[in-house]
Amino acid sequence: MTATVQLRIKGMTCSHCVAAVKEALDAVNGVEDVEVTLEPGAARVTGSASVDTLTAAVKEEGYEASVK
Repeated sequence: MTATVQLRIKGMTCSHCVAAVKEALDAVNGVEDVEVTLEPGAARVTGSASVDTLTAAVKEEGYEASVK
């Protein structure tokens, strides 16, 4: 089942951070599309990956993620 998840991302300070979070989320199985924005620190993920898997991928990159 495809769904869109809105995540709040804490700890991003520059475009490199945005790219790192986007790459981490893109690598998760089941993710079809990712959009990450520095301000206000958010990600929109479309696909079938679980929220727990998505937040774990962001945490592994050194950032905090929670459902908006």
